[in-house]
Amino acid sequence: MNIKKLLFFCLLAFSFNLFSQVFDPVKWETKTEKISDTEYNLIAIATIDSGWHLYSQNVPENGPIPTGFSFTRTKNFELVGDTSEDEGVTVDDPVFEMRIKFFGDKAVFKQRIKVLNNELSLVEGEVEFMVCDDEKCLPPTYVDLKFNLNEAEAVEGAKSESAPLSLGFGGEEQNKILEPVKWSTSVEKINATEFVLVSTATVDKGWKLYSQNVADGGPIPTSFEYPSKEGVEFIGTTIEEDGKESMDKVFEMKIKYFKEKTEFRQKVKLTNKDITSITGEVGFMACDDERCLAPTYVDLEYDLTNTVAATSDVKDTADSEEDESSEGLWSIFIIAFFSGFVALLTPCVFPMIPMTVSFFIKQSQSKAKGIRNAIIYGLSIIIIYVLLGTIITAIFGADALNALATNVWFNLIFFLLLVVFAISFLGAFEIVLPNSWANKADRQADRGGLVGIFFMALALAIVSFSCTGPIVGTILVEAASKGGIAPVIGMLGFSTAIALPFALFAAFPGWLNTLPKSGGWLNTVKVVLGFLELALAFKFLSQADLVLQYHFLEREVFIAIWIAVFGTLSLYLFGKIQLPHDSPLKHISVGRLLFGLLTLTFTIYMIPGLWGAPLKIISAFPPPLDYSESPYGVGNSKGGAVASITDIPEGAHLLAPHDILAFNDYETGLAYAKKVGKPVMLDFTGWACVNCRKMEQNVWVDPSVLARLKNDIVLISLYVDEQIDFPEGEAPDSKLRPGKKLKNKGQMWSEFQTIKYKTNTQPYYVLIDHNEETLIEPVAYTPDIEEYDAWLKEGIESFKD
Repeated sequence: MNIKKLLFFCLLAFSFNLFSQVFDPVKWETKTEKISDTEYNLIAIATIDSGWHLYSQNVPENGPIPTGFSFTRTKNFELVGDTSEDEGVTVDDPVFEMRIKFFGDKAVFKQRIKVLNNELSLVEGEVEFMVCDDEKCLPPTYVDLKFNLNEAEAVEGAKSESAPLSLGFGGEEQNKILEPVKWSTSVEKINATEFVLVSTATVDKGWKLYSQNVADGGPIPTSFEYPSKEGVEFIGTTIEEDGKESMDKVFEMKIKYFKEKTEFRQKVKLTNKDITSITGEVGFMACDDERCLAPTYVDLEYDLTNTVAATSDVKDTADSEEDESSEGLWSIFIIAFFSGFVALLTPCVFPMIPMTVSFFIKQSQSKAKGIRNAIIYGLSIIIIYVLLGTIITAIFGADALNALATNVWFNLIFFLLLVVFAISFLGAFEIVLPNSWANKADRQADRGGLVGIFFMALALAIVSFSCTGPIVGTILVEAASKGGIAPVIGMLGFSTAIALPFALFAAFPGWLNTLPKSGGWLNTVKVVLGFLELALAFKFLSQADLVLQYHFLEREVFIAIWIAVFGTLSLYLFGKIQLPHDSPLKHISVGRLLFGLLTLTFTIYMIPGLWGAPLKIISAFPPPLDYSESPYGVGNSKGGAVASITDIPEGAHLLAPHDILAFNDYETGLAYAKKVGKPVMLDFTGWACVNCRKMEQNVWVDPSVLARLKNDIVLISLYVDEQIDFPEGEAPDSKLRPGKKLKNKGQMWSEFQTIKYKTNTQPYYVLIDHNEETLIEPVAYTPDIEEYDAWLKEGIESFKD
């Protein structure tokens, strides 16, 4: 706590003793709203005296006490979601020195509950809060709240629920529109003509809002559009906060996301002072740990007549802060550091250690000076490689490398690059820099002094490039997938490992006697690295193939390549294969034998993967199980159904991995259902829907369920996150956002689900007849096979009646 806050709280304590009067600036009242026969809104209304502030439920650490609600929990009801609150006002508080949201005059808080016992008539709770004016704060206050359900006001449009199905489907997610992200806007004034448009997203607990920069194959990124307006100049692009980055369970990839609350800021400059407002639109996708909602679009309006002073200027995108997490940078540093140690064991570097250290010791007037020169030599190596990483980052930009690494064409370039490196390590040729570079560095090294030592380090880097170059290239490729300053951090880790032995052996020259002698084992290390780089290269080719969906490198092909690579490596280690630069091998060492056994074990472990084994140890490398020539395993070993449909109707396809006839267009599928006399099952799904995949892989595979899906219904799968745009001029009007056009097919299916079935969660299954009437109450995620099969059976029989 700083001095200002300490003085403030001392004044607060003094004021409590000074004033004998009792302050009661907030009055609370309650009421209830009836949503349905089982759902109610508990509403707490705070009336606040003029000049006083009641604070939000979400307050940063070291701020005032937030408003908090607790409800006396019983078995008669359960809470649905968190307590919501009004938008309020967010300002820079001069007392607490932070941005805080508060309420003046009046605030309304709502808590949804689900009644589990129809006899319930009263719900009790308590609110804790703190209020302040411009001079003082009152201590935290607690007020009891009582909510009478018998006096609940019916909400317009509320209706009684139908009797629940005896099967008990759906759960509390059904018939509910989820809105886990709320948007608000504000404007900060920089000067008379420059403003910052601030878009604030409040994210419900457990949900994630994704960054504006998401790799291919991930969720729909958050995006902002601002219609061009005469007199308004948009400077740079929309800047986002740091957020968090971690391995996403839904998409199985590292993604940057935001929780709880975040701001997006766009700088604008006005050339027309008469402009009072600016409009925009945000598109986004929200996910929790199990599901994602369809992409959503929200209109934004920024009032330029109601502004606050800008807390900080907004820089252009090129100058924006790093979005790289420390965890990712540490991982690339550690990988690069150990790669540097491996590079030490190559024929180009290892023999240089005793030669260079001996040179410094003999040429120095004292041992201390020799150690100093060796340390300077090591630091020079670090500077040279870090400079290389800095140049790479400067050329491509702090975040451009990350975008490039997720691009199809650059994945192909990385693949070819690693293949070239691998072939070089195997002995086909050497990647060397021009000899003139080394000669010039040697001549400069003869000058002596600090400059001479630096150029000796540069000569080492140039001469050893044939061994270190492929490793450095691989590190930079890996760093590219991290983005930000990762190339600099990678080169720092690599060069530190290279430089460390020179300084240590110069300080302790006796250790040189413990070094193994140079020999053929150094080339063996180089060859092993070549095999590993060759195997890694196919990961990049696989990523490109997955994005393009060419099925060129399916799972079996990938695993077969790795079996061949590591099997050949095993034969090499056992001495059955010799490569161009190998020395004659009379016997193999114990270390080489043990490493050969390890690679042979790994090779044998991968072989069952050709028959559908999951291979969990390497699950991050090969394509997923369903991206395969044989989704059911070779010879149908997984027991899946073999496709029996030979004539696929126009507009349909076979849904892998079960070969269910499916349509992706509502009208086409409905017309086919009328033709063949079968009911329709609408499958509201999404490419990013994990529970959808769980249903398809765990429930639909059941023989009874699969038989009904293949023989008794017509499946129409409507992907709510499908990004296929409408032909120009043919986009239909949005029914949920009057005056707007639908952006793509996914938004059309999402609106269709929301309007007709009053829900926006996936998966969602609806059985309908040819008049588009539901045959049975729709269901959501139903992992119980027997329940889902019974639901299908009842709906199909209802169609036949």
